[in-house]
Amino acid sequence: MHKEITTYERQGFGQALEIKAPFGLLIVDFVNGFADPQVFGGGNIQSAIKQTKDLLAHARQQGWPVAHSRIVFSDDAADNNIFGLKVPSLVSLTEDAPASAIVPELKPTAGELIVRKTVPSAFFGTSLAPWLTQHGVQTLLVAGAVTSGCVRASVVDAMSWGFRPLVVSDCVGDRAIAPHDANLFDMAQKYASVMPLKAALQATTAGLCS
Repeated sequence: MHKEITTYERQGFGQALEIKAPFGLLIVDFVNGFADPQVFGGGNIQSAIKQTKDLLAHARQQGWPVAHSRIVFSDDAADNNIFGLKVPSLVSLTEDAPASAIVPELKPTAGELIVRKTVPSAFFGTSLAPWLTQHGVQTLLVAGAVTSGCVRASVVDAMSWGFRPLVVSDCVGDRAIAPHDANLFDMAQKYASVMPLKAALQATTAGLCS
């Protein structure tokens, strides 16, 4: 890995992003199905949910806009797509399916946006970007599952829309640790700031990226 890091540095990747207020929080797909190793979960997802409880409590205390995403297909699968063809079991995540419900410990409260999607990114074809813009968000903290899939897709789109993504590394999880670690590294090099919860809260308080 040392050789690869040297190559990235030499080519100019991994520059620090200034952390600018106002802040927002996006929690990607922390639903029952992704919390359950027998459905779509595993790896470090459960520990990420536990850490995200503290992040969400802080966001609410600070009055940040908070958005949650869920994968929700129609009951008759009329909106099945390429994502569903690649992972057919995802089409079982319908509006009233228990596996599609946001985990109880992160249950949204009044005023928090719930984004329903049928693709990895929480931004694609949804109202998320204009909603964040309406709330003046510049830096978007990101938690959720899975790091290598819907989190990464949402982070890339957040950056593409002009938000400054801050991936909270111990508040995102994946069903396997190798893709989790690889994608945290890659996002830090190209798309986002990446730091653990304690450092992220310090950075948002200071307003600067350490």
